[in-house]
Amino acid sequence: MRNWRIRVLQALTIIFFIVLCEFVVQRGIISDLYLAAPSNVIVTLYELIISGELTGHFLTTVLEFTIGFGAAILLGVGLGFAMGLSKPLEGYFTPLLSALMAVPTVTIIPLLILWLGMGLLNKIVVVFLFTFFLIVFNTITGVKATLPNHIKVARVFEASRAQLITKVIIPSAAPSIFAGLRVAAATGLVGVLFAEMLASREGLGYLLNMATQFYDTGQLFAIILVVTALSVLIIELINLIERIFFTKWKSL
Repeated sequence: MRNWRIRVLQALTIIFFIVLCEFVVQRGIISDLYLAAPSNVIVTLYELIISGELTGHFLTTVLEFTIGFGAAILLGVGLGFAMGLSKPLEGYFTPLLSALMAVPTVTIIPLLILWLGMGLLNKIVVVFLFTFFLIVFNTITGVKATLPNHIKVARVFEASRAQLITKVIIPSAAPSIFAGLRVAAATGLVGVLFAEMLASREGLGYLLNMATQFYDTGQLFAIILVVTALSVLIIELINLIERIFFTKWKSL
């Protein structure tokens, strides 16, 4: 019952701000150059969808993000587990990764454009760099958070190293890994949009850039709405995978 009331309150709050924005713009209190009326945003979004313009740019951004984020997950989780389980590997890679992570990714995008051009690969690498380090260090934290007593119990029952990793360490590290994935997903989406705004003729970032240059506030807010929906969808997908993981693990 309490959750239901919170959801209703959230919905009412959103509706209030939508009505307020519509009122202040339609009354001329705030110029539509600075704030788009929600009705105008919906009309613009509808036109972008009907024309097919939005679909192509949306799919481009999703493809760039999916490949880059997927590669970061595979390599980041794998390296994170290896470093968390091996002190020599951790001692070798940690200074290198820390130094690379300290370099602002935004500052090397011009170099990536020079090296890789303005195509798909450039955006994939940007997403990878925006997400990889977060995933690696969150995985290491999760692996190291495994309680020593759990490891001792597993060894008492003569669990093999493979069983120790799959039955004890992975479930213990999973919450930290999924928390890192959620943060990395949001960061990666920002990264791909920034790269598209800087040097691209495709993607949601490109549409944002065009809307900004031509002072098309309606399109700007429409694309922001799409990006927000995409971000929520990605986070909810990660949450769903996390719930499925723990449900299956508990059933083992």
